Amino acid sequence: MAQATKPGKSGFLPPIGSASYHGMLGAIAILILGPLGGITAAYMNFSLGFFVGGQVLAGILGSVVTYGYGPEGKHGANYMQTMAASVASMGAMGVLIQAMVWLGLPIPPAWQLVIYFLCIGMLGVGIGMLYTPLLVDRMQLTFPSGLAVANILRALTDKRLLKKSVGSLGTGTGLGFLLSFVPARVASIGDLVGKLHIEISPIGAGMIVGARIGVPAIVVAVIGHYLTPYFVSIGYLKEGQEYRIVGFLIALGTIMGAAVVDLVLIFRSAIARFRSREATPATQGSDDKNFSFGRLALWIAFWATATIVAGRVIMHVPLFYLVFAVALCFLFVLVNGISLGISDSNPISSAFVLTVVLMVVAGLKDQGVGLLAGAILLVTCSVGCDMQQDRSTGWRLGSNRRTQFRYQVMGVTMGAVCAVFITTLFLKSYPVLNENLLETGKKVPGWSSAMTLKFVGALKGITDPKPWQTQLLLIGLAIGVVTEALRKIIKNNEGYKRFRDGSSTGKVSDFVLDAIVLPSPYASSFGGFVPFAAAINFGVGGIIGSLYNTFFDGKPKSTTVESAGSPTAAGAPSAQPDANKPAAEELPEDMATISLIGGGLIGGDALAMLLIGIIGLISTALGH
Repeated sequence: MAQATKPGKSGFLPPIGSASYHGMLGAIAILILGPLGGITAAYMNFSLGFFVGGQVLAGILGSVVTYGYGPEGKHGANYMQTMAASVASMGAMGVLIQAMVWLGLPIPPAWQLVIYFLCIGMLGVGIGMLYTPLLVDRMQLTFPSGLAVANILRALTDKRLLKKSVGSLGTGTGLGFLLSFVPARVASIGDLVGKLHIEISPIGAGMIVGARIGVPAIVVAVIGHYLTPYFVSIGYLKEGQEYRIVGFLIALGTIMGAAVVDLVLIFRSAIARFRSREATPATQGSDDKNFSFGRLALWIAFWATATIVAGRVIMHVPLFYLVFAVALCFLFVLVNGISLGISDSNPISSAFVLTVVLMVVAGLKDQGVGLLAGAILLVTCSVGCDMQQDRSTGWRLGSNRRTQFRYQVMGVTMGAVCAVFITTLFLKSYPVLNENLLETGKKVPGWSSAMTLKFVGALKGITDPKPWQTQLLLIGLAIGVVTEALRKIIKNNEGYKRFRDGSSTGKVSDFVLDAIVLPSPYASSFGGFVPFAAAINFGVGGIIGSLYNTFFDGKPKSTTVESAGSPTAAGAPSAQPDANKPAAEELPEDMATISLIGGGLIGGDALAMLLIGIIGLISTALGH
């Protein structure tokens, strides 16, 4: 932990870095913010079928606690949001228990579930940290919610930044809250918003990343929309189903293909540096150069072994499928992390479904085995990608990497307990949640359980395997490899660079290439992962952001998804704020007006979701 320094300005706050300081932060995060987020995430999963990550909400509430420390309070608030978001993320994993109930599987004792979830969560922490140097330090992906949290913490704990950013941040937060809360409480407005398919968080995320990443999502969503009748005609979809039910397989394949190309280039670069004995340049993300890779490798090896042992001894899952699932975690935490870093979307349910599909290809016949082995991917991707997003916040703030790691470990420990007991509470309090809606076909007002429906549907498919699912994954893989390879060749060509930079025609052509003709698979895949409306909202937000930067900000920010290792990737700040510069210094580059508004929209939406969840839970409990 950091060495203790002076106490907060209020005089009663414990000194920064002291045992009482971390005790205060940990107690608030793990006893108040975490369970609050965990209950909200669980309620959203049961009622809506998705949940909003707790980073933004916990960051806002945490900054209130640490405001008395001044600018240095941002680190404490960051540690609290890291822990609280981990509790919330684990709390949402209770859908796995609901899926067991729907499938009629025996529910293991609570202590067994806690141990299993805990082992998987700890593995996720390790794998997430493993890829942090690549995704955060090297590729410098945006992680829109992570950027939003960084901006919020800097603004709310630094009076200078607060004065300069409060208008933009407050405007975005207020709009995000009103545009989410009012339609949910006023039926007429809700009907109008529903008809227009307006979704706030995707718009905010799009405003942060820009049109070069947002428009490809629209392109893929539109293509998928028009391909839907064809997929229905050949039996891949049922009438009324959305393209993304099959589109996520192609999208996942394209990310994997692009990742293959980037990883080859990264390994080649690493070998070249090793041979030349050149030191790797320091980056803004190198906030803790003494972080031990050897210890991290031991952590991952230990918890991978613990997960396999717990799965075999406690859950009685065959060894092959446990090892198979753990091995896949190293791929999906990277792929999902890239998706989250680009588009603010972590397709954890897609990772679960695809894992089940691959295990069926490998010979899986048991639904219970598929659920428990697939749980490894679901929890690991949720926790691991949370780690990457939290580290993107810490990278921007300069927070200590080791300390943040420890806070997430404590959050996962509490979250494993919350996941079991919060879910048990919901299932006992609301018997309707125990009904298998896939079999009954009922539509229960207020409880759609869409994520559980997806899991149970995939597991039911074990007795009816679909070879075309593997074919679509391989098609996507080929598209990703070819597209990313062509992008690398074209964009690294000196003649193309001169054309691109030499005239307005070149700049427009480069945009068309990036956004429509040959978009980055990391960006375009978003259109295959999410519903049509979410993709359109994300793209519209990107267009709004780029237009604002072009015509009002005067300093348009590049949001091109660059090659791995590029120091100018999307949304990355060019440098740490210099504490020696005068107070009149401009805001950091990643606190531009449009980023603050977009982050505010995400934050306001999270606050509205929290309030809606609390009201809904209380109303349901009272029978209203």
